Amino acid sequence: MTTAERPQMKTEDGSLGIEPRRMLNEKQVLQIVPVGRTTLYRMEKAGRFPKSTYISPNRRVWFEDEIVAWQNAVDEFDPHRARGKGRRGRAG
Repeated sequence: MTTAERPQMKTEDGSLGIEPRRMLNEKQVLQIVPVGRTTLYRMEKAGRFPKSTYISPNRRVWFEDEIVAWQNAVDEFDPHRARGKGRRGRAG
């Protein structure tokens, strides 16, 4: 999301300011996205989930607006999707 796309708000002096982006920690993201921790990191590594950002050496966060955009882009049902690594339909 570029600076121009971010919501703007008026400051006390009447000038337009940029609204701060809300940061979510791992626990908050996992409350929103119904997957496990390992799955979340695998999806991120594969490029199927927004990348996290380190704000200090031991603090990783995701931006809420990127999570919301990802949720809106997720296709609810794809009949051609695979079932997972190494899983195949049963013959019979």
